[in-house]
Amino acid sequence: MPFYNLFPTLPWSWLEVTLNVAAALGAILLSYGIFLESERKQDAVFIVGSSLLLVYSLWIGNKIFSIAMAGVALCSLVELMEIMMGRHIHSFELVEKYKNPKK
Repeated sequence: MPFYNLFPTLPWSWLEVTLNVAAALGAILLSYGIFLESERKQDAVFIVGSSLLLVYSLWIGNKIFSIAMAGVALCSLVELMEIMMGRHIHSFELVEKYKNPKK
């Protein structure tokens, strides 16, 4: 029984284990998505990660966290749809201003 000192609430059900793993994966995906260069891939990773965290937040009953993750998922989905439909563009002036802010 050495795990009772480390995890006093053991044994966990399969549902608890699955939802905790999903939450950890969602947090890892959101963190990983920040480093992606391609906006399409970044938005897809954000959708999956925030959806996993949304499921977890609904399970624990945290309303603020649920609203935040639903917002991230919805905004990422909208941006991904704009990219797929060709409506999400960056003008040359905006790109140049981003690359050379001092000019």
